[in-house]
Amino acid sequence: MLQAAGADCELTPIKTIGDTLDVALAESGDKEVFIKEIDEALLTGEIDVAVHDMKDVPTELRKGISIAAVPAREDPRDVFISTRARKLSGLPKGARVGTSSAARRAQLFIIRPDLDIVAMRGNIEGRLKKLHAGKVDAVILSASGLKRLGIGDVITEFLPPDRMIPAVGQGALAVEVKSRDRELVSFVHKACHNKATGIAIRAERSFLKAVGADYKMPVAAHAEIKPSGLVMQAFIATPDEAHHVIEKKTGSLEDAQEIGKKLAEEMLEKL
Repeated sequence: MLQAAGADCELTPIKTIGDTLDVALAESGDKEVFIKEIDEALLTGEIDVAVHDMKDVPTELRKGISIAAVPAREDPRDVFISTRARKLSGLPKGARVGTSSAARRAQLFIIRPDLDIVAMRGNIEGRLKKLHAGKVDAVILSASGLKRLGIGDVITEFLPPDRMIPAVGQGALAVEVKSRDRELVSFVHKACHNKATGIAIRAERSFLKAVGADYKMPVAAHAEIKPSGLVMQAFIATPDEAHHVIEKKTGSLEDAQEIGKKLAEEMLEKL
């Protein structure tokens, strides 16, 4: 998109802590495991534009960094991948399912309390290797990550958002630049931003900020634009997964941020 708008671009791959993490995300205590090194490269001028998976971006950005654009969203759904069954419902009792997400774990426990849910570490390729090595019977991953890597054919079942609510920002990208570079902010926004996705992400991130959640708290939220306006559904559970709340809220597109905030407040009161 940047090249189509006239920019001369060069890709600069950067390995992050998250790519080699030897503990589960919930245990790391670091909200920036997949973005820290990239944002540091942006701030030092090593790169001009940073691209992140939106669900890895904390609601509070580093000082000096702005999200200039949110491109059109990829498939936001979670997916089931298994060597033993074609569907989640087909797994035998006690099957081992790997996930790094507290929200996926909590929702899986509601859907299939008979499964053995195992904490997973590392990137997508690493988790798939563990699946094929027989360390788990199935994994739950994001459709968008697999599709962007060109390996969507490994998916055995797509889990609809009303059954397994995705992580905040899942399927979307955050395109960051330095805040003070206003000319570049404007250029990137015009070249890459998708208005509809931007509105949905604004609602989801407002929800997450109001909850005040981190990787240890099971939280998920998904917003989409329909003829009736913005429709948002969310999931919150206590850290011990003993109690949970699932709610839906609708409203006008102009109130996206307020919808996310209000939904969080209402759900926290019920938790």
